[in-house]
Amino acid sequence: MIDKSTLIKINNFINNMPPLPISVSKIMEITKNSNVDAKELNNVITLDPVLTGKVLKLINSAYYSLPNQITSIVRAIVMLGVNTVKNLLLSTAVLSNVNNKNNFKALDAPSFWRHSICVGVTAKYFAMKKNVDPKFLEEYFVSGLLHDIGKIPFNAVIPEEYIKCITYARQNKIPLHLAESQFFRINHCELGHRIAELWKLNKDIDSTILYHHNIENLPEEYKKFVSIISLANIVTNKAEIGFSGNKYPESKEDEIFKITGLNWDIIDQAEANAEESIKKAEVFLQIQS
Repeated sequence: MIDKSTLIKINNFINNMPPLPISVSKIMEITKNSNVDAKELNNVITLDPVLTGKVLKLINSAYYSLPNQITSIVRAIVMLGVNTVKNLLLSTAVLSNVNNKNNFKALDAPSFWRHSICVGVTAKYFAMKKNVDPKFLEEYFVSGLLHDIGKIPFNAVIPEEYIKCITYARQNKIPLHLAESQFFRINHCELGHRIAELWKLNKDIDSTILYHHNIENLPEEYKKFVSIISLANIVTNKAEIGFSGNKYPESKEDEIFKITGLNWDIIDQAEANAEESIKKAEVFLQIQS
């Protein structure tokens, strides 16, 4: 069990994490209004030329496979929708903040992000199969991409202790978040929730980060959404696509099927398409370099 001084170091690490760019914070704020138009959103996005360039690269990448080159944010918003562009901006900004080699001293960064990307694309696939409105599909990808962000403080501040915790979870065949609670009196879901609050992430993403291992205690309004990402996480872990430390995830598939209406056939389809989807989504990481 870590001591009080180490917990203070973890708290300080979170408190000192770079804030999201002002432009992204403003975008998150104005897109709460469902009537925001492309021109208004464009006016905020273009205040940050670096972010604008990254988003245009994403939009024109294999991730979307659009037939024609998009050269303006306004056109991107019209084609993809406000919510999709908002989520592209958010995920780009978050990855820029945390995808630093100093934050990955225990878990391997490429394996961690491969796991996270697979959870994102699998959750998005599940949502598509449940006929979720296309303009909200990217919300599932981003939530899956960021679900394990609370592991970064452990990874950066106490890597030796975190390796011991991961080893303990594997040797005892228990989920990693339970081992974290035993070792550190706090787990990555709780740390991730603090980061989500710091960055004022929306409730869907925040609820995913906090409850993806604990859907039993979810507020009802977020239960179906988070359960889809939770299932994507379980499937990704069991398929050993990437690695974020959780060798023995929970087996909650049947419980989640009842909540979401998903089934084993859809899981099989998602696994068959996973590799191609991951390759397309890895552009999120490539654009940060």
